[in-house]
Amino acid sequence: QVQLVESGGGLVQAGGSLRLSCAASGRIFSINLMGWYRQAPGKQRELVAHITSGGITNYADSVTGRFTISRDNAKNSVYLQMNSLKPEDTAVYYCNARQFYDNYWGQGTQVTVSS
Repeated sequence: QVQLVESGGGLVQAGGSLRLSCAASGRIFSINLMGWYRQAPGKQRELVAHITSGGITNYADSVTGRFTISRDNAKNSVYLQMNSLKPEDTAVYYCNARQFYDNYWGQGTQVTVSS
């Protein structure tokens, strides 16, 4: 099993910035993909961004140019720098990790952007 622990959520005004962090621990062999998803009230969970172990990134159109995902393989950690935040970015953000055929989730961290 792999455990994921997120930190860094909070309340911020529109236009502000937040940085989310996620650290993986447990039975780690080779986490090929790490990423962030979010779920707003009444909506489905959606991909925000993910990054491969080699550093290849993919972003949702809604965050491209504002969010940056990065990864420290030595620390089994992934980060999400969120700039120019908008009220529509308000959601619970979940860290995700994929190792072989297994999919792991963090407990989620709340991000609230006030207008």
